Amino acid sequence: MLKRFLNFVELRTKITSVFAFLTALAYLFYRKQPVNWKLTLLFFGAMLLFDLTATAINNYEGAKSAGETLPFRRSTAKAMIYLLFAVSTALGLTLAFLTDAAVLLFGGLCFLFGLLYSWGPLPLSHQPLGELFSGVFYGLFIPFLLLYINMPAGTFFTFAFDFQTIHLDVNLFPVVSLVLLSVLPACATANIMLANNLCDLEKDIQVKRYTLPYYLGKNALPVFAGLYYLSYLSVILMVLLKILPSVCLLTLLTIVPIRNHIDRFRKKQRKEETFVLSVQNYVILVGTNSLLIFVGGFLS
Repeated sequence: MLKRFLNFVELRTKITSVFAFLTALAYLFYRKQPVNWKLTLLFFGAMLLFDLTATAINNYEGAKSAGETLPFRRSTAKAMIYLLFAVSTALGLTLAFLTDAAVLLFGGLCFLFGLLYSWGPLPLSHQPLGELFSGVFYGLFIPFLLLYINMPAGTFFTFAFDFQTIHLDVNLFPVVSLVLLSVLPACATANIMLANNLCDLEKDIQVKRYTLPYYLGKNALPVFAGLYYLSYLSVILMVLLKILPSVCLLTLLTIVPIRNHIDRFRKKQRKEETFVLSVQNYVILVGTNSLLIFVGGFLS
């Protein structure tokens, strides 16, 4: 039962949310920012459970449209989805109650994206914007929310309103730092989806599912490579701006296995053989950078 459940929610694929979480946690450690573990664990629970919910919905809808079988009866699978959604929502609302409206707003947007990704008349995963949305919501929103609930109020912005005016002050450098910090996990996440869509391109076209590779054509593979190189540029820029410690430049050494994987994927896009390279690239790139940020915290 447990094994079938874990396969249904694909727990092994949750690296995109967990590693983005670890990147932000490492950054807090490097900045010597005390962590509110109560809020952080609430956020982690809501994040992970809703990620499982979104995957379960995706598998449920995918099996439904393809006429495939699920590990459970459909009624059981649906009940599991409802339970995961209810618990993750309860944790998210509790977190928002203990913090502020910004957490409710941005957390709500994450939940909305997760639902629309594979559910509804026109799921985001069936459109050419799937890579962009997955990169932004996993790579940017997860680090932002974790940093927001742990850093001093007003670090990123201050917001006030009354019946006559709305006042918003944005602190530019912290926001730029956040965006740069998110480039690496966002690009690596987008490439997992891009690799998946490249491998499924012919099958997707047959069922009238037109994803980003359909529109990019022969440019899809250069985009795949370019997103990794953009990640390395972001690391260099963050070190130059002193957002990250200089030890993070060691992340550049991972370009050796990453380039090897890019070359292998360029030669063959097969779901059973080469899709896993994008997942391995994510672990190598984001995992290494997160670890080096932690090391920078020890050295500083």
